Amino acid sequence: MTAPVAFLKPGREKAVRRRHPWIFSGAVERLQGEPVAGATVDVLDSSGHFVARGAYSPASQIRLRVWTLDSRENVDAEFFRRRLARAVELRRRLGLLGEGRACRLVFAESDGLPGLIVDRYASELVCQFLSAGAEYWRDTIVGLLLELCAPASIYERSEASARKKEGLASRHGVLHGSPAPDVEVAMGDLRLIVNVAGGQKTGAYLDQQVNRMRVASYAAGARVLDAFCYSGAFAIASLRQGGAAATLVDSSAEALALAERQAVANGVAHLCRFEVGNAFETLRALRDAGERFDLVVLDPPKFVHSAEQLNTGSRGYKDVNMLGLALARPGGVLATFSCSGHVDRPLFQKIVAGAALDVGREAQILEVLSQPPDHPIALEFPEAEYLKGFILRVL
Repeated sequence: MTAPVAFLKPGREKAVRRRHPWIFSGAVERLQGEPVAGATVDVLDSSGHFVARGAYSPASQIRLRVWTLDSRENVDAEFFRRRLARAVELRRRLGLLGEGRACRLVFAESDGLPGLIVDRYASELVCQFLSAGAEYWRDTIVGLLLELCAPASIYERSEASARKKEGLASRHGVLHGSPAPDVEVAMGDLRLIVNVAGGQKTGAYLDQQVNRMRVASYAAGARVLDAFCYSGAFAIASLRQGGAAATLVDSSAEALALAERQAVANGVAHLCRFEVGNAFETLRALRDAGERFDLVVLDPPKFVHSAEQLNTGSRGYKDVNMLGLALARPGGVLATFSCSGHVDRPLFQKIVAGAALDVGREAQILEVLSQPPDHPIALEFPEAEYLKGFILRVL
């Protein structure tokens, strides 16, 4: 049976030949054959020359996600075995696969597996199948993860908005074994509790592991404010590094209950104050009450989910940074983050600079932060760089 073929419009192969893994619908001239969603399609240029082999997604503006640029490489179980083994080996070399450790095991396009996220929490794996191609090969991928990683359980958290854009329904449930209700993992010198079934994202914010330690290095003797704290890891890390006290703010009472459990497990609960409420409203109330902190941490959720939301999301980042800057005492430190991929680092710096100007504060960048090595950024795929942050000295 002849494999389906996608012919590109003249000149539209250039980005793919530069190894960018996405082919948008507007680049496709015509389709030969009738591939189902997720099926492998050969991609040819307008002259009929091979360009790539990718997964077809009829519902998405990203019509094809590239698996390989090598015409000799078949997309089959052995292909996925090689790619998964390569990803696991990187994390092993980073020293992240030790007993009780947590890391991102597979980071989608950056690991050559578009749409697939796999996180490891001790002996448990959590997967997200976010593209039609990853969904098509789901059973094969699960079988290979069992073979390569021998996890106690595999849990699926395919809930992100990306699935809707791919024409896929959300899915959530056990793929193998019986996940523990709570998994205790080591992140730096912290012991954190992860709920793989009910926590945010795939259970925890693994992308901030390294940044928590960097931020905590400024915490000696500090009064700490951790806004949008979720389970409190920034505050707990800061207290473990000598912080004097911490106020933890989140809109979720459930998240703060987990934060309190983790503070107890790490021996710092007596230094914590937990505030349930809208972070913007709570920070305004703290500002108006004259509260000031030596270390302020702003790690909000994604404010910009699409290009259309860039203006309103940027306003949100500016507003919260105005509050954070106002709450930092002179000479104090503000650690501020954005996880919105549409907000690049120069724009984020411009937003924070504008916030400082509007509240009449000066600030210096002490450190520029990004995502850790288990969230690698493929050189040809800058879209993989979504997390950016600054540690600022506020004057």
